[in-house]
Amino acid sequence: MKVIAALALLAGSASAFTTVSVSNSNSNSALSMSSIDEAFGVSIETGNKCPPLGARILEDTSPDALKWFQNAEIKHGRIAMIATIGFMVQKSGVHFPLYLGPTGSNAFHPESATSWLLSSSTGVTFSDIAAAAPLDAIKMVPAEGWAQIFVAAGLFESAAYNRQWNQEGRVPGDYGYDPLGFTKREGGFDSAEIKSLRMKEIKNGRVAMMTIAAWVSNEAIPGALPVWHP
Repeated sequence: MKVIAALALLAGSASAFTTVSVSNSNSNSALSMSSIDEAFGVSIETGNKCPPLGARILEDTSPDALKWFQNAEIKHGRIAMIATIGFMVQKSGVHFPLYLGPTGSNAFHPESATSWLLSSSTGVTFSDIAAAAPLDAIKMVPAEGWAQIFVAAGLFESAAYNRQWNQEGRVPGDYGYDPLGFTKREGGFDSAEIKSLRMKEIKNGRVAMMTIAAWVSNEAIPGALPVWHP
């Protein structure tokens, strides 16, 4: 598990620090190393240069391929940020009401006399999952539950792909979903405020990817992470 976590971190670092703004012109020409070093997302943490492993992977990469890496990094970062919150909530024993039902109606005491079944075939209830460790809770979800998750994720991914690749003018990570209107401010994605928010999202996503990899490693191999963790 430690080896897998290490490889995951290296792979994440490779696609990290890549540009978040790519022109669709010259899509067939390779990017130069200098243009990658000057790209949005490369910052002081790596001496304002793309890390060696990332530079090797991105060598002779076309803008379209680079855009694919950018979207992959942002998506993984967003998922990792949600995963760290979910991991901490599960480890802390804090749970939220389930569809206004009896299970989990008290945030710190999910047990109830009338627990709702998650799976009638396995007899697992939502209260059982609420009391389980994070990795054990994942194993308790039945195949039907995972099927629903993958179908929902596939629908979102299809919509994101269409908006990112079939609609021109979108920067990586922009999938047309902005209910709070952050990108509708004056200047849009070119404004200094939005550029600052984009940089913060990328950096927080990178930290979250390393964090969840470390936490999961320690959950599978106790003591693998020799620092404080939830």
